Order: sequence, then structure tokens, then C-alpha cells
Amino acid sequence: MSWTGAIAYLDRDGVLNKGSPNYINSPSEVEILPDAGKCIAKLRKSGMRIAVVTNQSPVGRGLWDSENLAKIHETLQEMLLLDDPEAIIDLILHSPYPPFYDAWARKPRPGMLEAARQLLDHAESGEEWSKINMRFGSEWMNRPSEESSVMVGDRMSDMEAARSFNVNGLLCPPDVGLSGVIDQII
Repeated sequence: MSWTGAIAYLDRDGVLNKGSPNYINSPSEVEILPDAGKCIAKLRKSGMRIAVVTNQSPVGRGLWDSENLAKIHETLQEMLLLDDPEAIIDLILHSPYPPFYDAWARKPRPGMLEAARQLLDHAESGEEWSKINMRFGSEWMNRPSEESSVMVGDRMSDMEAARSFNVNGLLCPPDVGLSGVIDQII
């Protein structure tokens, strides 16, 4: 199905995979939640794009590097595709900042959602990447409507990011994840 302009902004831990109070530190610790891949495939079939937006402060704290995070995300994508071959994630963004930085890119602030919208819109436009002009916060005028989009998360910081970005937020149980709210989206 072609893209309707709607985006499913998804947190990672507690939405797609089991979380841990000590972080997901390596690919071997990734365990997807039941039917996470099938749910992503359903969202895509309904015309949505998939953007994972995840706070990953261990990168900013120096506990591990972006290369390790990329391997974790590769493993997650492989597991989701095993669950359903149409469980394609269009974009994964992470915020490396610890909470005390109060960075615009860290949830509960809406920076990752703003970036995801602009990157996916630009990719769809077919324009050269050198022509992208990212805007954030009050600098971003004439924003597209997020009426048909959704933010799914397992924490209040996800819901605050959704509210700040003016997108519908759905709180899911972290032991169930996306499958616990999929019927409210489609």
C-alpha cells in the first residue's frame, strides 16, 4: 500500500522488545515482544510509515558506542522480519543524551518526532538530500497534520513527547507492547 502520510512513532524497549532496568546492552539481549513484527506489518499495510524513536543515554554516558547500538537495532529488525517479512522499519532515531541534558532530541521533548516527520517527508518527495532544511520547535512553521499518526510508548515521557508534537499517544503495557494497542490504531 502507498503511504498515506501517517507515521507510527514507536518507542523501542517495552513496545517492540522486552526492556530491562539495566538497558539492552548487546544484540544477545534483544527479545521481541509477542507479535511485534506482525503489528508493524499491519501498520504498514494500513498505509503508515514506521519510525522508531528511542532514548539511549548509555551512548552519551560512554557505556557503549553507536556501533553497538546499530548492532542492537540490526538484530531487532532481523527478529521483527522473522515474525513477519513485511515488518519493515523505515527509520530508527535515537537520542544519546542523558536526562540531565534536557536535549530537544530526548523524549519527553518532541525533537525526534519532528526529525522523523521531516526525514520521511523528504524521502517521499524524491528531492536531493542536500536540499533538506530541518526545522525544530518554533522555527518549524506550516507543519503537516499528525491527525492520522500515532506515538506508541510504555512511559509517560513518550506520552509527553506525543502531546508536545500534537500526535495521538497510546500507552502500552511494557510486557505486551505494541500488540496491546494495535486495535486502537487500525
